[in-house]
Amino acid sequence: MYVRRRPPQPQQQSSTEKAAQLPPLEPATLKPLHRTTPSEKVVTPKPSEALPFSLYLANVFFLTQFFSVVYFLLVRWREKIRNSTPLHVVSLSEIAAMVAFLASFIYLLAFFGIDFVHSFFIGRSDIWASDDDDNNALVPNHVSRKKIQPIDDHRDEKPIFAVDTVRPPLPPLKPKVADVELESSTTTTNINNDDKTKKKGEYLTPDDEDIVSSVVSGTIPSYSLESKLGNCYRAVKIRREALQRVSGRSIEGLPVDGFDYESILGQCCEMPVGYVQIPVGIAGPLLLDGKEYSIPMATTEGCLVASTNRGCKAIHMSGGAISVLLRDGMTRAPVVRFGSAKRAAELKLFLEDPDNFDTLSFAFNKSSRFARLQDIKCAIAGKNLYMRFTCSTGDAMGMNMVSKGVQNVVDFLQSDFPDMDVVGISGNYCSDKKPAAVNWIEGRGKSVVCEAIVKEELVKKVLKTDVGSLVELNMLKNLAGSAMAGALGGFNAHAANIVSAIYIATGQDPAQNVESSHCMTMMEAVNGGKDLHISVTMPCIEVGTVGGGTQLPSQSACLNLLGVKGANNEAPGENARRLATIVAGSVLAGELSLMSAISAGQLVKSHMKYNRSTRDLSQVNVTAAS
Repeated sequence: MYVRRRPPQPQQQSSTEKAAQLPPLEPATLKPLHRTTPSEKVVTPKPSEALPFSLYLANVFFLTQFFSVVYFLLVRWREKIRNSTPLHVVSLSEIAAMVAFLASFIYLLAFFGIDFVHSFFIGRSDIWASDDDDNNALVPNHVSRKKIQPIDDHRDEKPIFAVDTVRPPLPPLKPKVADVELESSTTTTNINNDDKTKKKGEYLTPDDEDIVSSVVSGTIPSYSLESKLGNCYRAVKIRREALQRVSGRSIEGLPVDGFDYESILGQCCEMPVGYVQIPVGIAGPLLLDGKEYSIPMATTEGCLVASTNRGCKAIHMSGGAISVLLRDGMTRAPVVRFGSAKRAAELKLFLEDPDNFDTLSFAFNKSSRFARLQDIKCAIAGKNLYMRFTCSTGDAMGMNMVSKGVQNVVDFLQSDFPDMDVVGISGNYCSDKKPAAVNWIEGRGKSVVCEAIVKEELVKKVLKTDVGSLVELNMLKNLAGSAMAGALGGFNAHAANIVSAIYIATGQDPAQNVESSHCMTMMEAVNGGKDLHISVTMPCIEVGTVGGGTQLPSQSACLNLLGVKGANNEAPGENARRLATIVAGSVLAGELSLMSAISAGQLVKSHMKYNRSTRDLSQVNVTAAS
């Protein structure tokens, strides 16, 4: 750290005499000196910058002692947990270790706290200060250090000068080629130079401009802007501008204002530059299990909401749909390796032995008050063992919860199977975000079946088709046609459409649409062939009402519309289970309407009417450019 120091001042010596006694210096090393005002910060040396050798030895001793006793206590507590020994029962060595820990902690806090308290009271003039001296040198001068100007106190004395020991600032960073191209090119960015300069000046301050240049040059990492600035919105604007200069392309159409970036920091999205607008439509009401639900659907596909709405209407007029929750359990499957297939088989038998389930459950359930181990299924591939854990997760979707529980069990098993090599906490036997037969057969998340009986007159009046045609089309398309294609869980018309739209609207993980859209649609003529019985069987709907994107304002509002916002305190997990049945009921409505449109030959006609823009895009582009 470079410190600005002034030479000691003799007693009873005027400032003019002091200046006269200074040795001759180069003009570049002299700066005007002014009297310090209360609002200015004086840089003073830190108390811990010059330490005796004995203090260094003391620091080494207490640091070593601190980490040693921490390690010792953690090992002891781990053994107690495994042996079910109460933690409050301590031995003499543990008491001595706790005393040593307390003493070293107090010493280290007292010593190293000097710098913290010092910096807390006097502040720091460089928000980009780091342990790297090169980074300090590259930060623009007026951002990291305040320039000292001579005082104009209307006196007839010359300004006094003091020696500045700070290294001279580097010349301004030269803009990259991309910067020049972005500012000079209107063909690529559709923004002329005058408009670009005006827009840049509207929201970037001079300090921001310097930071943008540092991000472009690589001096400041883009990912660290939020932590360095302490202002998420400002970080987004700076990152956005840096991206445009580096890429040479404009993202003016991507909105940045009107979003709470603090709400996604550290949990939903990293390095944001804006947000994408997706319209939300409402289908329904869907009459499901005696209750009405208005279904929020975030989509850009025309006809989807209208088609689902028509299916909801037909189901509602027929008396509603009924849903049944078959299973509720999230899975995670680590893969471990042994020196022989025999050892892998021994662990498999140990895990599947009912006598050991309570012990494994105790280790697993410590991860959360909602996580409860339900089942363990194993599969062997040579010397490798795949262990598929299934557990309940309350109102959360539960991937993190089950992963923590699995880690606890793996740690527990290594005491009895020390030769077990943990290859990965996930071995794809789960299986997450991939179509897999194990999910289709065993289920993952919530397994739901939903059914309804649609009366013959409604099939003709609302759906514009007949029962016989729907039954035949479903057999040839959804069943035989999917089998011909070798489909895995895809025995439906478009379940993924409805699942994706609801997932995006309610803050679910859109990538889990892959397995959540596993669906088999069945249609059958009942009541003497007059009415239509339709059902959807969905074995792995993976949803939650807490955590992840569910806490964002827009998504939270959609969950609130469905009456399943947040956790259910009276019956943990009930909100997530209800959301899963709503998803299945919505898929039922979507399947009914689309199959009817195909049967009646209306699919192409409806898409031409509702899924085609009538706007003149050439005029839209001209308006946007102007």
